[in-house]
Amino acid sequence: MINNKKAYYNYEIEDEYEAGMVLQGSEVKSLRQGKATINEAYVADFDGEFFLTNCHISEYKGANKFNHEPTRSRKLLLKEKEIKKILGKMKIKGYSLIPIKVYFNKKGFAKIVIGLGKGKKLHDKRDSIKKRDETRRVQRGED
Repeated sequence: MINNKKAYYNYEIEDEYEAGMVLQGSEVKSLRQGKATINEAYVADFDGEFFLTNCHISEYKGANKFNHEPTRSRKLLLKEKEIKKILGKMKIKGYSLIPIKVYFNKKGFAKIVIGLGKGKKLHDKRDSIKKRDETRRVQRGED
């Protein structure tokens, strides 16, 4: 499982959606080894279809000449109802789609969880840090 640890720090996530990904064989093998990063990735809209852009999946060593391009755009598979709902919300100023985590489900399909949210301002990020530190202190039993 590949996580985007900064997603909840940099964005205020309102909704989460699970989507499939269109991958090549060498990309699946590399993902299974955990050799991918989604920290700098984002989801872009092209004519009503969503693509995962700037996601780096390392080349698989056993694929030789049949390898994939590490940072190519990958199509996301969502239901039409979900796409319309997301596009409607994205037209509101400031909303964007952020990849949160990539994993394999029980059937062995690669899935990605994307979050719809707004970017946080600096003071919001500071508030998040204060709240997190406060809850940790309370859990430890400190005063």
